[in-house]
Amino acid sequence: MNKLYKVLTVLFFVLFGMGTSFAQSSKYKCMLQMNSYQGEAAYVVISLINPKGGYEKTLAVLGPDKQWYNTLKEWYKFQTKSKEKLSAVTSASIGGGDRAIKTISIEDSKLNKGYKLRFETAVEEQKYHVKDIEIPLTTQGITERAAGTGYLRFVKLSKVQ
Repeated sequence: MNKLYKVLTVLFFVLFGMGTSFAQSSKYKCMLQMNSYQGEAAYVVISLINPKGGYEKTLAVLGPDKQWYNTLKEWYKFQTKSKEKLSAVTSASIGGGDRAIKTISIEDSKLNKGYKLRFETAVEEQKYHVKDIEIPLTTQGITERAAGTGYLRFVKLSKVQ
């Protein structure tokens, strides 16, 4: 019993007493409204972009078929190098004029530090939009409606309480 007590005490101090912090995250409902367009459903990737403009993490992929990921050219370069596991963040693609709601998780420590959310879109045999929407990850920016420049009409995020 004494040995177990020592192990638990050491474990407690390692996890909580020595500055080790667990990343606190907040969940956001992300509503995506598509423009009306003709053609196949769009693939959309939501990425966390670091202050230097590089990809840090994939937050969501709207498009289930891996064979089309390469149409999201810039993100695909990052994804093939990082080999992120995407099964937990993947869902259906979105057709022209449709709306989708996706819940994403963002580390609180990234807020107001120069990070952005990037929404990339691609439609089979049509134009690819590397920055359909970019939202500054700031207290104000994350809650404002952002207009798209490609297949996305707009995106609106709201914090899940």
